[in-house]
Amino acid sequence: MKPRFSRYGAIRLLVHCFAFLFVTAAHAQGPLIWALGDSLTAGYGLPPAQGFTVRLEQALRKSGIPATVKNGGIAGDTAAQGRARLAWGLRGLGEKPDLVIVELGANDMLRGLPPAATEHNIDLILAELHRRQIRTLLVGMKAAPNLGASYARAFEAMYPRLAARYRAPLYPFFLDGVAGHGNLIQADGRHPDARGVDIVVQRILPAVRKALPR
Repeated sequence: MKPRFSRYGAIRLLVHCFAFLFVTAAHAQGPLIWALGDSLTAGYGLPPAQGFTVRLEQALRKSGIPATVKNGGIAGDTAAQGRARLAWGLRGLGEKPDLVIVELGANDMLRGLPPAATEHNIDLILAELHRRQIRTLLVGMKAAPNLGASYARAFEAMYPRLAARYRAPLYPFFLDGVAGHGNLIQADGRHPDARGVDIVVQRILPAVRKALPR
C-alpha cells in the first residue's frame, strides 16, 4: 500500500527547508566581529568610511573573508567605561559575535590612572567574554614617555599577562607602524589619519584572521 504524505509531514518538511535556508544564509554572511574600544576604534576625527572598523571590514573581505565588523568604539572611554557597556553592547548586536576585539586602556594611561585598576577592568571584560565562550583578540597600547619608565613597565606588562590568563591572542600595539610618524597622525598628535588607519589595518589584519574561528 502506498503511504500517504500527511499535512503534518508536509509542514515538517517546510520547516526543515526554511531552517536549512536560514542557516545557510547566515553562514554565507560570514563572521561577525565587534570592536570594543575607545576613539582609536571609533575612528575619531575621520569620516566613517575611513575609520578603523570600516577599513578592517573591507580588508577582510578583500582577503576572502566576508566579515561584518561592528564599531563598538566610544571616544574617551576608559577600561572601566568599556566594561560598563559590555553587556548591553553585546545585546545590541542581535547575535553572538564570532570575535570581539578589545582595544582599551589608552585613555586610562593618558589620565595617569593606576595600571592595576586598568588591568582589573580589562580582566573583567575578558572574563565575561570567556564565560560567554566568545573568542577575543586583545589589543595592547604603549605608555607615553612622559609618564616615566616605571609606569610604562607596569602599564605595558598587563596586556601579555591578561592574554596569557585567558589564552587569548594578543596584538601588542594598536598604533604599530604609525606612532612616532607625524605624517600619519592627525593634528591632535594622538589619532591616526586615513593613511595611518590603513597601516594599522594592514598590520593587524593577520592577527584578526588568525583569531577568527576556523
